[in-house]
Amino acid sequence: MWVLLGRVVLLALAIRVVRGDDAFLTKPPDYIKQCKIADKNFVNCSTQSIQQLFDKLNDGIPGLTSIKSFDPFHLNRIRISQGNSNAINLKVELANVKIIGFGHTNVLESLVFKKDYSWKTTFTLPVMKLQGDYSLFGRILLIPLNGRGQVFLDADNMTVIMHTKTRLYEKGGFTFYNVTSCRVDFKMDGLKSHFSNLFNGNKQLEDSTNKFFNDNWRMLADALYTVITQTIEDILLDVLKKIFHFIPANYFVSDIPTPEQLYGKTKAKPKPK
Repeated sequence: MWVLLGRVVLLALAIRVVRGDDAFLTKPPDYIKQCKIADKNFVNCSTQSIQQLFDKLNDGIPGLTSIKSFDPFHLNRIRISQGNSNAINLKVELANVKIIGFGHTNVLESLVFKKDYSWKTTFTLPVMKLQGDYSLFGRILLIPLNGRGQVFLDADNMTVIMHTKTRLYEKGGFTFYNVTSCRVDFKMDGLKSHFSNLFNGNKQLEDSTNKFFNDNWRMLADALYTVITQTIEDILLDVLKKIFHFIPANYFVSDIPTPEQLYGKTKAKPKPK
C-alpha cells in the first residue's frame, strides 16, 4: 500500500496544473527516449521514442485523462463526398465508428524537420478494422448504391505515411508542440468488407455486391480512399493534439529551440486555447 501511495505522490509531483485541466509533465517520463536533433543518429533515436510512445498509449499515459481509449478508438461521425473519377461518385456518412488496430502500430521512421519542426512519420498497422453505421449514396463503376446499415472493413498490413504540421509555443518554461494539421497517405495488402442492407432489403443483390467488393478490393479501397484517410487523420489529430499539449516537446527533442528562437519575437504566437 505504501509503495502504491508513493507512486501516486511522485506522479502528482511530476504533473503541473496551470489552470483547470491544463496540466503537463514537468519531469521526463521513462516511456520516452530523449533525442538531440543535432546528432547524426537522431532519426533512429526519434523512431524508437515514438514507438515507445505508441506502446505506452495501449496502457494509458498516466495523468493524461483526455484520451479515454486508443485501441479501440471511437469516432462519433464522419461525412465524405468523393468524386475523383467518372467511375466513382459517392456520398458517405459513418456514425458510431469503432476502429481496432492502432494498439499494434509499428513505427518504421520518424523524421523531424529543423526548418519548422514538422514531422514525417511512417508506420504500419498489421490489421485495422472499422465497424459502425453507414449511409451510402452514389455509384462505384456501374453499381448504383443507396443504402443504410452496418459496415465492416478489415484492412490487411496497412502502411501509413503521416505528415504533421506543428507550431511551437511556450508553457511553464517548456516548449510544446501545437499540432495544427495531420495528413496521411496509405497502401494496404488487402481489404475485406461487408455492407448490410445495401439495397434496402434485397439480400440477393446485397450478397452479390459484397462479393464483388471483396473480389475487387483494390477498386473498393480506391473508392473509399477519402473515407479511410479522413478516419485515420481524425484519430491521429485528436490523439496527437492531446499528447503534445501534455508532454513538453523538450522531452522528445532535448535541443529544440524556444518559439522565440525559431520564429523571432514578432512571429511567436501564444499557446493554443
